[in-house]
Amino acid sequence: MMRPGLTFKLSVLLACIGVVASGATGYYAYRANRTMLVSEAEQNLLTSTELLGQRFSVSIDDVAADAQVLATLPSAARVTQFDDGTGADPARERLAKVFSSFMANHPEYLQIRLITRQHYGLELIRFDRDGQSAVRVETSRLQEKGQFAYVFDTLALPPHGIYISPIAVNHEHGAHSAEGKPTLRLGTPVVADNGSMVGVVVIDVDLAAMLKLLQVDLPRDYQVYLANEWGDFLIHPDASQTFGFDHGRRVFMQDSFPATRPLFEQSKSDVLMNGLVRPQQAAGHVLAFIRRPFGALDGNRFIVLGLAKPLDEVLAGANQLGERIIRMVLVSSVLAFLLAILFARALTQPLQMLAHAATYFFADHTMGALPLKRTDEIGVLARCFDRMRREIRSQLDALHSKQHELVHLASHDALTGLPNRMLFIQKLETAIHEAAASGERLAVLFVDLDRFKQINDQFGHAVGDQVLASVARRLQLVLSERDTVARLGGDEFIVLIRGAASTGAAPGIAAGIVDSLNEVLLIDEQPMVVGASIGISEYPADGASAEMLLLNADAAMYAAKSGEHVAWLRYQDLLEARRRKASGATANDPDGDGMAPDSDNLDAVL
Repeated sequence: MMRPGLTFKLSVLLACIGVVASGATGYYAYRANRTMLVSEAEQNLLTSTELLGQRFSVSIDDVAADAQVLATLPSAARVTQFDDGTGADPARERLAKVFSSFMANHPEYLQIRLITRQHYGLELIRFDRDGQSAVRVETSRLQEKGQFAYVFDTLALPPHGIYISPIAVNHEHGAHSAEGKPTLRLGTPVVADNGSMVGVVVIDVDLAAMLKLLQVDLPRDYQVYLANEWGDFLIHPDASQTFGFDHGRRVFMQDSFPATRPLFEQSKSDVLMNGLVRPQQAAGHVLAFIRRPFGALDGNRFIVLGLAKPLDEVLAGANQLGERIIRMVLVSSVLAFLLAILFARALTQPLQMLAHAATYFFADHTMGALPLKRTDEIGVLARCFDRMRREIRSQLDALHSKQHELVHLASHDALTGLPNRMLFIQKLETAIHEAAASGERLAVLFVDLDRFKQINDQFGHAVGDQVLASVARRLQLVLSERDTVARLGGDEFIVLIRGAASTGAAPGIAAGIVDSLNEVLLIDEQPMVVGASIGISEYPADGASAEMLLLNADAAMYAAKSGEHVAWLRYQDLLEARRRKASGATANDPDGDGMAPDSDNLDAVL
């Protein structure tokens, strides 16, 4: 199967780059446009919500002003003082006409009442909204309202004070159209000439009608939310969610929109959210909520007002832009593919010639096919090929000679020429594997020079290096060709003794090493004696792994070095001495070879 060539790959790559670049640019432009539109919609919605809140406050102030106008009419104080509501009083009739005109000019007013303080808060004048018209309640149907908060709380206010009730559903019977509607009541006291509170004027406002009037110049697709200071929905697009406390179940705004919780905690004054960032809370909408004071400020009362707009309408422009971006990406992708093919062909033809020359790099006939006489970059590259071919040939010859040297340096100590720790571990692990298969024994001798540090400090590092090289040569002379000696580092050497009799010969070899290193060395015409302490571990008695054999040989060496008359020590002798010391028994030459340190020396070691 023929693989696609460089021209095809480069064409595909360049085309993909063009498609990805145009697609990514279009996608991020589309995303940025969506984010910008939503952000702008949030700000516009917040402005509209604040405007609606201001209008709501102004409307309440206007209702309060109407109530104060009615309460301050001279006839209002006279009627509430002297009229008991049982007869026709010309002053009351004139006042009733004024009440009627207010009802006619304010379709959002559900009721206007004049209530006297006397006769248990008897209504003296009352107009109700019945359909589109105002109806005056007959004298015989006027009621006593002294038990309601909008009467006794209003009477407790100072002159010209305003009582604003919580927004609730009107459940007073006989209230015509007001009954069962969300109602806001405003009251103000009627003050007599002597300054006493003789009655109240109460205006009941249809909350829905008021908000409808306030939204006249707002877009029709806006949805309105309104909640009291506890979070109960008073206005909601779904009417079943409103006035839950009036139906035995409470529906809270902060539960439906958790992001509004700071408004009710009074830590924030406005909240914005949208369906892009918070799809669970604001699914398919952009919403803005604000908190505004409401009613008595000393009671910390407020309302939360919100407006929502469908997200689809906000993103309508972005969707149109997205369609245009898709068309643009398709066109640019086709152009990118065509340009990529032309560019790839122009670039790869000379590269194919160079690729052929590189494939047969050391063939002399391929150099003649290259455009060596060209003056552009291709010609420079062709000439470099020819020079590299000659240089690489010469370097390969030198590399082969250096390779053997590097292999040796990687596994041998540079100073003594002995195997280093890595090579010794490899040989020891190989020897253990072979011994485990054949049943042979091994011995490891850990050699530590006794007086090397003093020599190094006294005569310097150069002399110390000569001493280490001389010690290595003596160790090689003492050992046989089958044995392996390595330098671990510093003044530490390690010896591997192989063969069936290795464990029996190890003490003798250790003694020979000690005697050899106790002989005088002549370095720069300076006589010096190095000496050594040796620890011996045996396979398999003292360990089944290279690490354990080295560790136990090291332990035996340190025990020998700490003794006064012990130059070498077997790990088994060290264990025996410890057992003897623990049991208080005395034993001499446990191996019977006459070469182990005596028990007194071992006890001194321990």
